[in-house]
Amino acid sequence: MRFCKFFFVGCLSLVSLASQAETVKNLYQVREPVSGQSPEIRDQATQQALDTLVLRLTGDPKAAQSPGLAAIRKDPQQIISQYGFDAGPPEVLKVDFDPASTEQALRRAGLAMWGANRPSILGWWLNDSTEGSSLVGDGQASAAPLRRAAQHRGLPLRLPLADLSEQLVATAPNLEGTDAAPLRGASDRYNADALLAVHAHEEGGQWQAKWHLWLGDQKEAGSVQGADQAALADAVMLAGRERLAPRFVAKPGASTEQLLEVQGMNLEHYAALGRLLEPFGGRPKSVDGDRILYRVTGSAEQLRAQLSLAKLQEVPAGQAPAPTAPVQPAADGSAPAVAPPPAPTPQLRFRW
Repeated sequence: MRFCKFFFVGCLSLVSLASQAETVKNLYQVREPVSGQSPEIRDQATQQALDTLVLRLTGDPKAAQSPGLAAIRKDPQQIISQYGFDAGPPEVLKVDFDPASTEQALRRAGLAMWGANRPSILGWWLNDSTEGSSLVGDGQASAAPLRRAAQHRGLPLRLPLADLSEQLVATAPNLEGTDAAPLRGASDRYNADALLAVHAHEEGGQWQAKWHLWLGDQKEAGSVQGADQAALADAVMLAGRERLAPRFVAKPGASTEQLLEVQGMNLEHYAALGRLLEPFGGRPKSVDGDRILYRVTGSAEQLRAQLSLAKLQEVPAGQAPAPTAPVQPAADGSAPAVAPPPAPTPQLRFRW
C-alpha cells in the first residue's frame, strides 16, 4: 500500500518537477523552409519534415527509411495533427505531428526513441567575418539562427550573456583547444549539462567552423561548413546530435533488461527519475525506505549517461546495503515466521 501511494503521488508530481536535464519544447513540431505553397512543394516539404522528426526522435540517420515506416512515408497525414505556412522570412511549412500516433508508429517499426528530457547545452559561438570577431550572446540577432538550428535538431541550447568578461574567455584559441578548463569557470553560472565550443569564419563565400562538445569527461570534435550562417548552425547541431544520441537511445535488440536501484528517494526525486528513465521503459518494481528498484531496458553505459544528467552518483558494489538478517527460530519452539524471499540483486546502484 505504501508503494502504491508513493507511486500515485509521484505521478501527480511528474509534470511539475524537473531534473537537471532540460525538456525540449515543441519536440513534435517541425519547420521546413519552402519556396512557395504549391501542392508539390507542400508534399515535398512534408516528407522532409517527417524525415527531420524521425531523426530528431530516434537519433538514427537510417531510421526514416525503415521498412516499418513505409506506410507512414506514403501517407504522413496519419500522424499529422495540423500544418500551415508561415510567411517568414524565411517562408516555412510548419507541421505539427501528433505525439501519441507518432510514438506508436515508431515503436511498431521497432525503433527506439530519445525522450524529450535531453542534456542542456551551453553554446560558446565565436563568429569571424570581414567586420571582425563577435561572440554570440543571448538576445542578440545573431543568436536567432543558432536557436532555430537547435530546435530543428531537437537540442536544448543555452547561450551566454557575452559580456566583457566572457568575451575575454571565449577566444579563438580557447574555443579550438582540446581543454575545456578555460570555459568551465565561465560556464558554471549557467548550470548546463554540456559545453559546445564553436569557432566559425567566412572564407570564399562559405562559412566553416571547428567545434568541440564536452559532456562530463567525454569529448567530441569535428568541422563543418555551410552556405550561410543558418546552414552552418544546422550542420553543427546535426553533428552534435549525432554524437549525443547513441549515449541515450536504447536500441531494440542491443539492450538488456536489468534492475536499477536508486537511493535517497523522495517525491521530488521520484518525479525527476521517472522522466529520466522514460526512454528506457523504466518501471518501478519495489520500494524499501528511501530506496527504489526499477526494471529498465538499456546498456549500463546509456543508463550512466542518462542518470548523470540529474547528478546522481553511482554506488560501488562494495557499498551496497547489508542484506536483511535471516529469520531465527522462535524460542518457545513454535514455528518461526516465514522468511520473505530474497530481494533481487540490482545490476546498477545510484544515489542522490
